[in-house]
Amino acid sequence: MRFFIDTGSVAEVEEIAAWGILSGATTNPSLLAKEKGEPGEIVRRICDLVGGPVSSEVVSDDAAGMIEEGHALATLHEHVVVKVPFSHEGLAATRALSDAGIRVNMTLVFSANQALLTAQAGAAYASCFMGRLDDISIDSITVVREIVETLRPGGTTTEVLAASIRHPEHVVTAARLGCEVATVPAKVFRQMLSHPLTEQGRERFKSDWQSRPEFVEWLRELVSKQPASA
Repeated sequence: MRFFIDTGSVAEVEEIAAWGILSGATTNPSLLAKEKGEPGEIVRRICDLVGGPVSSEVVSDDAAGMIEEGHALATLHEHVVVKVPFSHEGLAATRALSDAGIRVNMTLVFSANQALLTAQAGAAYASCFMGRLDDISIDSITVVREIVETLRPGGTTTEVLAASIRHPEHVVTAARLGCEVATVPAKVFRQMLSHPLTEQGRERFKSDWQSRPEFVEWLRELVSKQPASA
């Protein structure tokens, strides 16, 4: 499963991209509205940082408007994927954009039936919001499993993208269910780092090594002999 970051913050993308784990990003109007700066420039910067698909969302409700905005958004950067909300208008827009060679992330997909329609319209991604399902007491595991199992036998190229990730267990669940992508907020990425045994182990190794000053000096000398990094 590949990781995207779900954010409109360039600073967050810079932080997590430095870990070497990101394959893409997702944004939406709500996330971009929180940030200072011109939205297009933010999207372009994120595209450059992740070097992979970055979803940027249309805001029109009708297919014609979605198509116009989708074509415009696609000019921002070669990595832009146009995000379209699920509806019959969204399906029509997705078909038109896909036929024009523009990748689409169909968002707000909450059932296997919606995922099937999304795939038939030619979307590159079908985004299912796990957290929002849990919020209304619908088991997100059951829904995501049904979507994955429904799409895979048909040989569709539409990838299942787990979104609305609220905690690390959502990430693990998405991977176990076979989602191709999970888009994760920076906060949850940071939570995924933590484990008390990891912290204890690091401190123990550091303490043991520093108890032998000659070892510390040996490593410093070894590092000093290496050619400067490019």
